[in-house]
Amino acid sequence: MKKPIIYQNHKNANRIKIFIPYELKQIRKEFKKLNTTWWHPNQKLWSIINTKENIDLVKILFKNDYEQIALEKTQALPKIVLNDKSKAIMASFEQKLILSSYSKNTINTYKSELKFFLKYFENYDISQVDKDMIEGYIFRLINKYSIGESKQNLAINAIKFFYERVLGRDREVYSIQRPKRAKQLPGVLSMEEAYRLINSPKNIKHKAILYTIYSAGLRNSELINLRVKDIYSADSYIFIKGAKGKKDRHSILSESLLDLLRKYYKAYKPSYWLFEGQSGGKYSSKSVQRIYRKAQQISNASPWSTPHSLRHSFATHLLESGCNLRTIQVLLGHNSSKTTEIYTHILSVNNKKIQSPLDIINKKYKFDLSDDKTEEK
Repeated sequence: MKKPIIYQNHKNANRIKIFIPYELKQIRKEFKKLNTTWWHPNQKLWSIINTKENIDLVKILFKNDYEQIALEKTQALPKIVLNDKSKAIMASFEQKLILSSYSKNTINTYKSELKFFLKYFENYDISQVDKDMIEGYIFRLINKYSIGESKQNLAINAIKFFYERVLGRDREVYSIQRPKRAKQLPGVLSMEEAYRLINSPKNIKHKAILYTIYSAGLRNSELINLRVKDIYSADSYIFIKGAKGKKDRHSILSESLLDLLRKYYKAYKPSYWLFEGQSGGKYSSKSVQRIYRKAQQISNASPWSTPHSLRHSFATHLLESGCNLRTIQVLLGHNSSKTTEIYTHILSVNNKKIQSPLDIINKKYKFDLSDDKTEEK
């Protein structure tokens, strides 16, 4: 009989992947009862949060009759040092990004991508590197370092900005092949999961942070940039200044959130930013992620969810409650309605209120469900 398999990850991995053969039904049943277990249908694997306690429990459950297989590690991108010629190019690149009013995060990301690109071609005249050479470079990144579609697109964006905006080349010349965009549905929590998760923190500040993201459908960056004066209690809206694309917008100010924010304000008395760090100043994105991860573990919500899942859940739950797509588009700050329409696909899969036509005609005509076994002969 086949044995269960524990896939060995590096020690800092969040979860451990486990294969349980179909025949081991009782073991699988007992494994499902353990805290933080999760089924991954695409991989046909189970997982559990990576702690010593969990590993010991799994080994006891398997009665030490299992296999261990190490997962292959992809090669990490190396740290690099540029020569003087490349440093001068980087300085011009950064200056152009700043003059083009790109955000600090985008500038840092583009600089990181171009730095690696310049190192690769440091023995070439960078102005003579053509489209085929660039695509060869991207191909090498994919093959050697297993970069994903997102990083592939970021690398292309940085390279194109350099050639088109810094060197002034025609866009058509550097029309670089991009990866086919994956049609993935965003991760969405059920209403029950969202309720459990945002109410998990005992600390009122942490709870207010999660409430605010979910209640107004905010991005992480939008949350940490909220000012005290952006909460318009009299008019029941939250003002979001300079969001993605440098656009201002309004979103919902929930009565429940307003009650919580008043209690939070009395306890913490923030001076400028709505959520401030311990030593003052703006709250950090990493701190928000830590708060979310702890709440996710306590509430046993989807382990693959992130703070951004609360924004997706906000949109999906609004759609479920009958809110129209145009309103949701405005609240989320989407440029195109096509971006917002992704939530209709989630709704069509998850909404239990939608009836199958089979159920509709069954109610109307009443199927005969009697079993006449003589028909089998």
